[in-house]
Amino acid sequence: MSVTLQDVAALAGVSMKTVSNVVRDYRHVKASTRTKVQQAIDDLGYVPHSGARRLATGRTGMVAFALPAIEVPYFAEMAALMSTEVDGFDYRLLIEQTASGIDEERAVLRGREQGLIDGLIFQPTLLAAPDIEKLRGTTPLVLLGEIPPPAAVDHVMVDNLAAARTATLHLLQSGRTRVAFLGRSHDVGHVTAGLRLEGYRAALDEFGAVRSDELLIPMTQFGAFAAEAAVADAVKAGTLFDGLICFDDLSAIGAMKALARSGRVVPDDVAVVGWDDILMTQFTSPALTTIRPDKATLVQTAFSFLRDRMGGDRGEGRHALVGFDLVVRGSTAT
Repeated sequence: MSVTLQDVAALAGVSMKTVSNVVRDYRHVKASTRTKVQQAIDDLGYVPHSGARRLATGRTGMVAFALPAIEVPYFAEMAALMSTEVDGFDYRLLIEQTASGIDEERAVLRGREQGLIDGLIFQPTLLAAPDIEKLRGTTPLVLLGEIPPPAAVDHVMVDNLAAARTATLHLLQSGRTRVAFLGRSHDVGHVTAGLRLEGYRAALDEFGAVRSDELLIPMTQFGAFAAEAAVADAVKAGTLFDGLICFDDLSAIGAMKALARSGRVVPDDVAVVGWDDILMTQFTSPALTTIRPDKATLVQTAFSFLRDRMGGDRGEGRHALVGFDLVVRGSTAT
């Protein structure tokens, strides 16, 4: 049978109200009493019921992190950082995966976890600001990523345009003259890819480098397999390029495989830059040069905003840009 609050109170020799105060971390409890109750909790293995805790405290102690795809290493790393961050404030983390589907993103905001969470950190890929505003309800919300937020919603992102410009200038300044961009096709309407493409083009114009639609290698899906196929098709079509900016690290890994199969050496023939600095980029051959977003600060800022909102802050939405670095490794070093 499950251990009850009454069992803990009986073992500790205190009232159920006192046990409840300790569980809720009510500060006006004598240290000796708190120690005695905590010992009884530990001895019995008592676990507070989340529904009862919500009735007692007005909170569940749980927040949700809704992300596009947990199998993508970047999001897996973000989820791990988020779990550590919320645990430091005595919260538990619920992971929601939307698979970048519009219905799944709507379901997150419609509150299918209503009553289970105190707040939501959400990275949408498809929903526009009016949809988010219409669906978001009363659960405290912080957005991540490049989708423009409603005015009242907090938002944390990396400056994709500046990062893409930095990566492209790195290749141009190292002597590359025909730098290609591997990313989603412009007609898919993917906001992140659009910003990175804009930064890439800004660097080409600033440097006076070749700018041609031929150097835009389209992808209609994410991932290494799609990137490998896209680069193989470009090489087969005779597209000439000596530098390559990739949408993310997985795309860069797929691209390097296609280049190797075509007999092109990285970085001697083609220098390659990825994005996200996932762990495996250190173990590719050669190791991958990549944009490293400040993931730790992104997570800390998002949860700080969320704690404010869960604490009752109803002010205007805040917008935060976190930093990035270009990590230069063997895929661009000559």
